[in-house]
Amino acid sequence: MLQPLLADLGITVKRGMLCVIACLSRLRVTSTNWRWVMKISDVLTYGVNMGDGNHIFVKVLTDEHLYGIGEAYRVGPDHAVEQTVHYLKDWVIGEDPTRIEHLWRLMYNGSRFPGGSMLNAAISGIETALWDLKGKIHNTPVYQLLGGRCRDRVRAYLGTGGGTPAACAEAALNAVRQGFTAIKMQPMPPGRETMPWGSVLKGAAQRLEAVRRAVGDDVEIGLDPHAQIFEPVRAWELSEAVRPYRPMFFEEPLRPENMEAMAQLRAKAGIPIATGEMLYTKYEFRDLIAAGAVDILQPDLVLCGGLMEGKKIAALAEANYLTVAPHNPLGPVSTAVAVHFAASTPNFLILEYRIDSRGPARQLIRKPLDLVDGHVQIPETPGLGIELNEEAFPDHPLANWHRTFIREADGNIGYQ
Repeated sequence: MLQPLLADLGITVKRGMLCVIACLSRLRVTSTNWRWVMKISDVLTYGVNMGDGNHIFVKVLTDEHLYGIGEAYRVGPDHAVEQTVHYLKDWVIGEDPTRIEHLWRLMYNGSRFPGGSMLNAAISGIETALWDLKGKIHNTPVYQLLGGRCRDRVRAYLGTGGGTPAACAEAALNAVRQGFTAIKMQPMPPGRETMPWGSVLKGAAQRLEAVRRAVGDDVEIGLDPHAQIFEPVRAWELSEAVRPYRPMFFEEPLRPENMEAMAQLRAKAGIPIATGEMLYTKYEFRDLIAAGAVDILQPDLVLCGGLMEGKKIAALAEANYLTVAPHNPLGPVSTAVAVHFAASTPNFLILEYRIDSRGPARQLIRKPLDLVDGHVQIPETPGLGIELNEEAFPDHPLANWHRTFIREADGNIGYQ
């Protein structure tokens, strides 16, 4: 009778010791203080396409059943970005999710070679999810963790299209009717790859003239040639053609790696130069600023390295009397990240915005951020203030990554 009791007691003690060991593994000693440490238990990805382009969402899980969501930019073959996230997750599982700077260095430095677009997109996806998680841990909006609000709402501009000058004007007017006080458009006409350059310049002037006449002087117009101009002299000629219509900025007028020529253009164009969407980390933005090549920095927060990296880039800009206008052509998660950045960044200028409350993208999250009079409202709920609508994802997987190449008149491949 005694022997079975002792055996049961031994099993109970053994189980108790295992529980103690498991608990001790979750405690961190700092001096004489003990702190319970939450740990990352998994990192999931959701590749989704609702008909508005691919989205790569990241979800960081913890052993406390809290989680955070983020987004990775859809660079390169999009499936490769997802795979890079899964490669990095092995490094962060078991780590304290609140040590965001430490985990960023773990992923970035651990990759050894300087990261390109896929690595930095993957890091950004995990990093932005960590900020959402940290806000939930502390029951506070992310912007409060970044120093608090600098403003009460976030001014946004809407990208508009149009094949003809009249169509461009109508698209711009439609944005104004929705409350936007600024827009962005491609200045060059469709088919420019095979047109004589003089016709491109004439078409650009006609498009801008039509839009300016339609919206008046109080609506700001950003211009984005999408880094498709190779020759610096042509970028300058385009700036001369559109300058009479007082653009808000001239975005990516040249290839982003050609910083010396960008600086020369900035010196004589008479239009603020905006660039940075294809740059990563504070190191590349440091070089951009040092070259004197930019007036408005445009880091993409789900590509440049994440939210904290974006704040460091903004600090570099502020120290050089420059403003920041985040690149943000993706979906509602990227927008939420950018809104918390904008809310807490004094030298923020304006945010690129895609309407999340209409069309297929509305299904991506449960409730989009509010947009009032062309301004995104800053959420007050913990974390980023949004939740993924995961139930809708299985029927909308990533689409195959096939680009339509730009061909010039002689068949040469141009820039996308």
